[in-house]
Amino acid sequence: MNRNSQVGAPALNPPIDIAFPDLAPYAAGNQGTPYVWTFTNVRPGPHVLIQALTHGNEVCGAIAIDWLLREKIRPARGTLTLVFANVGAYLRFDHSNPFESRCVDEDFNRLWTREVLDGPRRSAELARARELRPIVDRTDHLLDLHSMSEPCLPLAMAGRQRKGVELAKAIGMPQHVVIDSGHVAGQRLRDYAFFDDPADPRSALLVECGQHWEAAAPRVARQSLLRFLNHFGMLEHGLAERHLDEGTPPLQRIVEVTATVTPVHGLQLIRRAGTVYAVDGGTEIRTPHDDCVLIMPTRKPKRGETAVRLGRFVS
Repeated sequence: MNRNSQVGAPALNPPIDIAFPDLAPYAAGNQGTPYVWTFTNVRPGPHVLIQALTHGNEVCGAIAIDWLLREKIRPARGTLTLVFANVGAYLRFDHSNPFESRCVDEDFNRLWTREVLDGPRRSAELARARELRPIVDRTDHLLDLHSMSEPCLPLAMAGRQRKGVELAKAIGMPQHVVIDSGHVAGQRLRDYAFFDDPADPRSALLVECGQHWEAAAPRVARQSLLRFLNHFGMLEHGLAERHLDEGTPPLQRIVEVTATVTPVHGLQLIRRAGTVYAVDGGTEIRTPHDDCVLIMPTRKPKRGETAVRLGRFVS
């Protein structure tokens, strides 16, 4: 299958089945940083940060945080910070061309190294990352809410450290947890500094809640947010019971990324090693091992970007 051929190519723009929240009421923030809201309880506890709109067209996290703010849910202990990250890209959203508002200038989620943040480059996303960096540096635990361009079951992206997997397991959802080392094009926020240090107790989790605009994605975002806060003792008594889905979530499965392709459907399983699943300029690309899982194929990958991750179930 040629990645650029019509066979298996992405369909035209998927339907948009969700309503986009009005972020104007949150523009000023409450601590001096636009679109950042922080609440602190006198009871000691961790500083937890929930981020949405890392990419401007990934709306489900913004819907979940908007709900949290409208419900006036406050931390039962410690500090809770809520961030609408790349609002500049979000405000450019065009229903007729919905994939183009992912970024303004560059990918906000490929900037999180000291070399880039302290370097000379300038862009809208870098300016925002530098603005948010002091807040991230004060954070103990991060939940970064995302969604995917193509239909796929929700995924927890746990990074490469064991503490990320343990955090995903403690949250209990989504069902599929991916161990991966990020992107060659740049470092994600969830892998920033201490989050990627195995000796540091501070932790981060990135949750891909489903396809960008499917009706189920905001619910996955809200459930992930509530479970994250509940795990760290941040919810008042009885609140989790009122808002969490009833029943036990499905047993989680761990997928370890074994390779990435830099140019199907998400979580597609190819049974036999050596199976051709793409052609790049006449070169056949084959699965490197049996039971190969294709994870988060990119709709229109650019040169140097990850087109799809390859992995295997490890539990």
